[in-house]
Amino acid sequence: VSGSRHCLPSHANMGRRPARCYRYQKNKPYPKSRFNRSVPDSKIRIFDMGKKRASVLEFPKCVHMVSNEYEQLSSEALEAARICANKYLGKYIGKEAYHIRVRVHPWHVLRINKMLSCAGADRLQTGMRQSYGKPYCTVARVRIGQILLSVRTRD
Repeated sequence: VSGSRHCLPSHANMGRRPARCYRYQKNKPYPKSRFNRSVPDSKIRIFDMGKKRASVLEFPKCVHMVSNEYEQLSSEALEAARICANKYLGKYIGKEAYHIRVRVHPWHVLRINKMLSCAGADRLQTGMRQSYGKPYCTVARVRIGQILLSVRTRD
């Protein structure tokens, strides 16, 4: 019992890799399909927020957030941007005074070739041999000048 306090519980997960590891579009698009089934769910589920049914006459002004790079944005980053924009606008102009739409969808699946870093790991793993990797998360592939997020509001 006294020695078990140093062990991690079996359900403890290691941290995620930083986004800089997956920023560039290196490989071909790899969507979820019948060949690629065990894909983790996207973190962003809601793409429209605020007063969705407002007409163009009610919200004449539109502001876009545009990508300046050819890159990949994770579903976690898109969800964080959506939450941040919604909280800010809800606090300062009210819930019914805007409409936010996330314009990109994370459908490209990233893969990870997990490596062990414990004693004796060299006998357990194969290195870069058979290094295809398992599905890790989903990202949106964006171009230069592509609209990421749109906010409609009054004057």
